Amino acid sequence: MAIKASQVKELRERTGVGMLDCKKALVETDGDIDKAVEYLREKGLSKAAKKAGRIAAEGIVDSYIHGGRIGVLIEVNSETDFVSKNEEFQNFVKDMAMQVAAQNPKYVSREDVPQEEIEKEKEILKQQALNEGKPEHIVDKMVVGRIEKYYKEICLLEQEFIKDPDVKISDLLTEKIARIGENIKIRRFVRFEVGEGIEKKEENFADEVAKQING
Repeated sequence: MAIKASQVKELRERTGVGMLDCKKALVETDGDIDKAVEYLREKGLSKAAKKAGRIAAEGIVDSYIHGGRIGVLIEVNSETDFVSKNEEFQNFVKDMAMQVAAQNPKYVSREDVPQEEIEKEKEILKQQALNEGKPEHIVDKMVVGRIEKYYKEICLLEQEFIKDPDVKISDLLTEKIARIGENIKIRRFVRFEVGEGIEKKEENFADEVAKQING
């Protein structure tokens, strides 16, 4: 059955779970709001969403160095020092450092992207669409779709997980919050690449990282 935006909105308000997960829950329960709430609870997503609003001020800073050519420092926060010493939490942090090395995001989330950058990108995408000969009445819709793709390129939480492309990083984070039982927040990262900004023969070290991780 077709799921209405109003149903998704109501379920989101009741559970605090993301729009995509709410829509999936409604599809799985044939649009029954109460059953969808139970579905999300069973999946642990409703509880995870509530935890996501809590302050996470502990955690760790970890690093990942690939072949002496790419280096990443990342800070991931937890609510307690106890969880920051948890092996599953530490493995998640290491995975996120590898993700940054391989996929080179610029920001943690789409909320971190400056509005002026988004507006500039929209103008570029609009001009590209017009140059492709697309009718003006559909250009705006195309730009919306392409901006979503842009977010997936530059925002860590929007990317596909390098170890499992069927899983989005934001969904993986939600799963970890539910499993570990505390709010977890990817706060910041920095990525260095040898020779970055210096004109040189182009080599895609990010692809090399991804191949070795998936190999």
